[in-house]
Amino acid sequence: MASVAVYNIEGKEVDKLELNDSVFGVEINEHLVHMAVVGQLANNRQGTQSAKTRSEVSGGGRKPWRQKGTGHARQGSTRAPQWRHGGIVHAPKPRDYSYSLNKKVKRLALKSALSDKVLTGDMIVLDELKTETYKTKVVADCLKAIGAGKKTLIVLEDNNAFAVKSIANIAGAKSAQVGTINTYDIINADTLVVVKNAVAKLEEVYA
Repeated sequence: MASVAVYNIEGKEVDKLELNDSVFGVEINEHLVHMAVVGQLANNRQGTQSAKTRSEVSGGGRKPWRQKGTGHARQGSTRAPQWRHGGIVHAPKPRDYSYSLNKKVKRLALKSALSDKVLTGDMIVLDELKTETYKTKVVADCLKAIGAGKKTLIVLEDNNAFAVKSIANIAGAKSAQVGTINTYDIINADTLVVVKNAVAKLEEVYA
C-alpha cells in the first residue's frame, strides 16, 4: 500500500495515511483514460452548429445567364457554393455528439487517473477543510501552504456550501464530491487535493 502524508490547513504534516491499492495503486491504463476524457468532452458538446446548404439559401431560382454564347462559364444558380452568398458545401447541422462508455471502463479510467496522481506525487491529503462562513482567504492560504499548483481540484467529503463557494472564488481551483468526481477533472488538474474523509469514501465506492 502507498502511504501519503496528511496535512492540516496550515500546511503542517499531522498524520500518515495508507491508501488502498485497488483504488490508488492500479496499473495505469492510458487508453481507457483517453476514452473517458474524449467521451466526457464529446458529451459536453452542445452540437447546435448550423449553416445553410445551397437548397436552403434564399434566392438563386433563376439561371443567371444562358447556357452558351456569353463567354462565361456555365452557371445554374447564384446560390451555388462558388458564389458570394452561396450555400455551404456539406454544411454542419445540429447533431448529438454524445456516446456512452461501459461502467467498468469509466471506473478503471478514474482509478488510473487517481493512481497516476499518487505516483507522480501530485495528490495531497488534508485532514479537513471546513469553513463556518464564506472565507475565500482561508482556502487560498491553505492551498498556498500545501504548495498546490495553478490548477487544483479539491475533493470534499460532502457538499459544504461555504467551502464550495470559497473554492469557486479562487482562479484555477475547482471543487468536487465523491459522487461528482470525474477522470477529466483529475488529469486536468496540476494538483489533486483530497480531504481525508473523502479518501475513505472513494475507497468505499471504488474498491
